[in-house]
Amino acid sequence: MYEKDGEKYFVVDAHTHFWDASPENWVEGQEEYAKGWIECFHAYQGLGPKETHWPIDRFQKYSEELMMHDLFEAGHVDKAIFQPTNLRQWYKTGFNTTENDGALAEKHPDKFLVNTTFDPREGDEGMKAFAERVKRYNCKGVKLYTAEWRGDSRGWSLKDPEAARYLEKCEELGVKNVHIHKGPTIWPLDKDAFDVSDVDYAATNFQGLNFIVEHVGLPRIEDFCFMATQERNVYAGLAVVVGGLMHARPKFFAKVMGELMFWLGEDKLIFGADYAIWEPKWQVEGFVDWNMPADDELSDFPPLTVDQKKKILGLNAARLYDIDVPEELRLKDPKNVEPVGVPNS
Repeated sequence: MYEKDGEKYFVVDAHTHFWDASPENWVEGQEEYAKGWIECFHAYQGLGPKETHWPIDRFQKYSEELMMHDLFEAGHVDKAIFQPTNLRQWYKTGFNTTENDGALAEKHPDKFLVNTTFDPREGDEGMKAFAERVKRYNCKGVKLYTAEWRGDSRGWSLKDPEAARYLEKCEELGVKNVHIHKGPTIWPLDKDAFDVSDVDYAATNFQGLNFIVEHVGLPRIEDFCFMATQERNVYAGLAVVVGGLMHARPKFFAKVMGELMFWLGEDKLIFGADYAIWEPKWQVEGFVDWNMPADDELSDFPPLTVDQKKKILGLNAARLYDIDVPEELRLKDPKNVEPVGVPNS
């Protein structure tokens, strides 16, 4: 729980990872891609404050102790949600898997929620394994990487018939939160495979699911906002928005936040630190202190209230994931918000 100026914030980091990109985990013959991937991730860390930058060896594989410290001891996080990314074509045991996340969550059940992932190109066998993971780790969400390579395939779309089968399975299993990476690419994946153009198709067809677009489609912020405002069950995942822009591109950050607040509103913005690219401490503290600059170019956008920041930093994610928020950390007079996954009347 973070407290500032007498206000208490319940913080849910809805986008965190526990990865292994060490050279020992690189697939033989795929070293160029495994190395390039983690070095591209590491370069993104440079968008945060200089004192938070890590050496590459620590970044490739960090310890459980370091993660627990950075999130829960120093980082003000009350609950964190794992978002896995397999990349088994480049990493022997996977880059950031449900299984490794789940093992850590079982050691700290009061701290973590575990999401899993699926790849519709895996067919019936993948469907069975997906259902087993959901049951094993009590998953309420799934993280999708539509640009992930598999054999000769360099991506897939939410419009694919096989993707619809998996989304139907999500509804059946109660996996109601579908997080999709739609934003900045990481070398060597293809930028076009992260385009947001397939999200509204799936969101319209699966009204019982919540589609959290991670990284809000950056750099296609206008495309995302104009799509998301028409889809009642689309949310904005702020990983990269806060970590990548608040410090390095403050004016652009203000524009992005202004557009998101105007088109989606305070109830559909979900904070995520994107650890270990960026640590949550400076993001939480900075966002609580931040407000819309007094700038003529930003005059369309009003300042954020304390209650709006509380929703964005944790209460919105708590609502999506049925996380029990202590009474003293709830809003005193909460605004009536639309039930998640249910269309407006």
